[in-house]
Amino acid sequence: MTKIILGLAGEIASGKGTVANYIVEKYNGRVHKFSTILRDILGRIYLEESRTNMQTLSTVLRKNFGQELFSRVIAEDIKRDNSEIVIVDGIRRESDIEHLRKMEGFRLVYIETDMRIRYERIIKRGENADDNQKTFEEFEKDHEGEAELQIKGLKEIADVVLDNNETLEALHHQVDGILK
Repeated sequence: MTKIILGLAGEIASGKGTVANYIVEKYNGRVHKFSTILRDILGRIYLEESRTNMQTLSTVLRKNFGQELFSRVIAEDIKRDNSEIVIVDGIRRESDIEHLRKMEGFRLVYIETDMRIRYERIIKRGENADDNQKTFEEFEKDHEGEAELQIKGLKEIADVVLDNNETLEALHHQVDGILK
């Protein structure tokens, strides 16, 4: 059977992690995150896992080792993963899917969510060290980072676009539709 590989893209706090967690819980999927690579390195060199540090590290690594570096790493991780359903969380640019697009069963899923809703979510979850104290203006500025500027373009090349402006149940229903 062909492995199902869903690459999740969307702006900050659009619901990528929510979709990934739902697939893990309901369908026994396995998640691979681009940010895990960055968090591993930042932790190893004892730097704060802030959004700014992750963006800077990503830029430095891509500049020195190729824009498709993370796509190559994630593709290799997926090859070693025996799960039938694999989720790739955190695709931010087209080069992130360069190696993934070549894999049988890969589909790019773009999650679209209003900025105000995303801001409220990021404050509540506090995933990064600098998130829960953020003002709306700072949140808007976060979207000016190199990686964030490229995300919206992924909607145009996505295989599926999910609307995450309604209820959690509505989002789950859309995900169920993809996997059936």
